[in-house]
Amino acid sequence: MDSTPEQPFVPEPRDPAQETAQLIESATPPVAAPPSLARRIFIGPFGLRAGWSLLIYISIIATIVGGLNMAQRRATAAHHDAAQAGHDTAGQSTAGKANSKADDKKGMTIKSTIIFEGIAFAVLVLLSWMMAAIEGRSIWAFGLGGAHAVGRFLVGAVWGLAALSLLVGTLWALHLLAFDGQLDHGWEILGWGSEQLLGFLIVGLVEEYLFRGYLQYTLTRGMVGLGNLISRQHGRTISFWIAAVITSALFFLAHTGNSGENAVGLVLVFVAGVAFLVALWRTGSLWWAIGFHMAWDWAQSFLYGVPDSGGLVEGRLFATHAMGNPMLSGGTDGPEGSVLCIPILLLMIVVLVFLTRSSPQPALETKERLLELKADEGVAA
Repeated sequence: MDSTPEQPFVPEPRDPAQETAQLIESATPPVAAPPSLARRIFIGPFGLRAGWSLLIYISIIATIVGGLNMAQRRATAAHHDAAQAGHDTAGQSTAGKANSKADDKKGMTIKSTIIFEGIAFAVLVLLSWMMAAIEGRSIWAFGLGGAHAVGRFLVGAVWGLAALSLLVGTLWALHLLAFDGQLDHGWEILGWGSEQLLGFLIVGLVEEYLFRGYLQYTLTRGMVGLGNLISRQHGRTISFWIAAVITSALFFLAHTGNSGENAVGLVLVFVAGVAFLVALWRTGSLWWAIGFHMAWDWAQSFLYGVPDSGGLVEGRLFATHAMGNPMLSGGTDGPEGSVLCIPILLLMIVVLVFLTRSSPQPALETKERLLELKADEGVAA
């Protein structure tokens, strides 16, 4: 038998530098690849960049509005041609033209308002849902979410009715507004009042959601970078109010087409837009402003029968007329065109700032990012 002794095991020499490098490599997470140029162009800290979101949103609205306007012009032209064909004499034709022009000045009935504004609101909600899906966020972030929605709405409605009543009462007491008589009686009051209330609810939903819903939210997240440059601590607040100036200006411009508006009335439109944005900032949703908007319009158009942006509605409860200096009475614009409306709206801003409970603003992050932040909070805890 071979009696050669076993050779002892001799370990290979250790390289301390190599072991240290291996330990560091195993402990260091892999470095993520830098985002591509395309991702940096389209994706920002809050998901799809606000500029691209607004471009998509506005393009779709412009396409819809353009199509509706074209359809309306064609329908009007067809109606005019049919009316012209039905007249046999030059005198009848002249009368037909006069009647057609008179009809153009009558404006929409409340039923037409309900149908038209209802379709507009449905389109806005559908478009917002589509944008929420594209951006990966909740549709409730655009102003219709938030806590205590019903309570906010009802409180806003009470303040809207109170504010307009205070304005009308002041004008009446100063002999700037006269009530000529009651137009509705009995069950007509309930019928017209309910119909007008529904119509102005939809009007409030459309105007608030259009100007202070998706647009305000998206402009705010797009301005955060600028807000942070001004003040890192208050960047979110600054970005909200930069966006607020833009949406208030758009709200103002949208009312310049109203034929009955005067200069004071247009200034008041801008101030009202600011007041509604204060409500959005304080409550975190549009519901206070929707309730106020509905009650204010309903009270002046139906309850007191005064002009609303220069227009009178069918089925109003009272017939009225303005007296004295139009700067004080509002003239053909109605109470909204009176300088006395300014302190009342400023009072509403004071009420919002000091008497309304503050609620958080909707998050600017996408749903995916919010889940990541919650997971990080759980790990940290």
